[in-house]
Amino acid sequence: MVDKATPFKGKGSSSTNTPLSHLKQPKSSASPVSHYHHHCMEMESEVERGAQSKQQLIGKSKGGLGCCGWILVILSAFFSILIFPITIFISLKIVKEYERAVMFRLGRITSRNAKGPGIFFVIPCTDSFVKVDLRTISFDIPPQEILTKDSVTVSVDGVVYFRVHDPVASVANVTNADYSTRLLAQTTLRNVLGTKNLSEVLSDREGISQSMQMTLDEATDPWGIKVERVEIKDVKLPQQLQRAMAAEAEATREARAKVTEGEMNASRALKEASLVIAEAPSALQLRYLQTLNTIAAEKNSTIIFPLPMDVITHFMKK
Repeated sequence: MVDKATPFKGKGSSSTNTPLSHLKQPKSSASPVSHYHHHCMEMESEVERGAQSKQQLIGKSKGGLGCCGWILVILSAFFSILIFPITIFISLKIVKEYERAVMFRLGRITSRNAKGPGIFFVIPCTDSFVKVDLRTISFDIPPQEILTKDSVTVSVDGVVYFRVHDPVASVANVTNADYSTRLLAQTTLRNVLGTKNLSEVLSDREGISQSMQMTLDEATDPWGIKVERVEIKDVKLPQQLQRAMAAEAEATREARAKVTEGEMNASRALKEASLVIAEAPSALQLRYLQTLNTIAAEKNSTIIFPLPMDVITHFMKK
């Protein structure tokens, strides 16, 4: 009877027990599809980690207020009830339809959802709140001196429209969401236009605006900001460059005018030549012989059968 725990020993095998996992396996080359799936899984894990860190920052605390915190809250609520007619003016708060209130209790965010609109109550001494405006805000990007990809310095300004879509994130994740968005818009304008040529900056404003909008929206999403629209207002060129471009455009127009004028002169000359030939029929025959001479002077395989002009005239009269 063979023991199952005894490893199999073939001819020429060593006396030491070698596990099957240590045997040489054929090397398999990873396919591009597996690399792509691995890359996608890494990107998804990074997005999940970012979402988890955001929830941990502005979500509810697992530890709660603690024993001392609840004692302070109960005492504050008790004294508020004792002096109720007076505390009603302190505890009763109102937020407008376009506003939301982010509540803090002993420095902790009480709820993932902001309060409002309408009436809500706060406990004096322990509760505080921050109002957040949800309306669309617009601001001008100051003129920025930007060096384009083809080494041309231009001054560009724009306008940005954004709003707060997550009041809690706009309060907890950034000190001043409005000011931070303004600074980020300036740097984004420089970075985007720095990769464009002057012709692209002047002609592809819509594409530049969309690129800036996507970049700003992605960067400000952890702050609870939604960038709705970005527009390029004005592109100012240096005076010397403006004069050079105007001179180039004028030269192009003059060249086109000269070509048109030359064609008109050539057509007039042909008309005059036809009138001269019509007055002297022998001139047409001389021109015919000159054309034959020109063709014969070149090395070509063209075969020409010359006919007397009188024969051609006879057929033309018929």
